[in-house]
Amino acid sequence: MIVIFGALLGAILGGINAARRKGNIADIAQYAAVYAIIFALVGLILTISIEKLV
Repeated sequence: MIVIFGALLGAILGGINAARRKGNIADIAQYAAVYAIIFALVGLILTISIEKLV
């Protein structure tokens, strides 16, 4: 659940960041994809950490 939320949040933030920098559609899509991957990986690490501690 944390991974999915992280991926969605990352895609939204990446798209907003690229649009704020006046990027075209390809730039917005690339930023959204990269941010989604990064946030999903952070969410995955967080999920594994929580499971190991509990």
